[in-house]
Amino acid sequence: MKEIILAGGCFWGVEEYMSRIDGIIETRVGYANGTTHNPSYEDVCKGNTGHAEACIVRYDENIISLEELLDKFWKVIDPTSINKQGGDVGHQYRTGIYYIDDADLPIIEKSLEKEQKKYDKKIVTEVEPLNCFYSAEEYHQKYLKKNPGGYCHIDLSSM
Repeated sequence: MKEIILAGGCFWGVEEYMSRIDGIIETRVGYANGTTHNPSYEDVCKGNTGHAEACIVRYDENIISLEELLDKFWKVIDPTSINKQGGDVGHQYRTGIYYIDDADLPIIEKSLEKEQKKYDKKIVTEVEPLNCFYSAEEYHQKYLKKNPGGYCHIDLSSM
């Protein structure tokens, strides 16, 4: 199994969207690439931890490739929006692709270049190695499965 960490606004929607894709084995939400050790949701919401709300996506590359997974990710974010997705505003809602395997970087870069051709504005989605990831509190895990009427900036009805 392979792993990639994706940030695309509120992590509830990213997790629910990714969990519905064939080949996705597991998802878990948390806080990525910040400076605060083991932050709480309240810490991250204050905007001074440097963390992005993110989702670890474990996938079977025999079923879905990283390129295909990224194609799906681009469809549900605005990669030209700085620190904002849907109604969520703040540094923790930035978009990002955080990789664990250095071999994934050329695939990510190629995907970003292909996506950039669709926009006049520059894509601002971060592409960085994963420096740290802290799992979010249990009530955030699978939030939209537990709370089907919960807020989501991603339109899940078309899936």
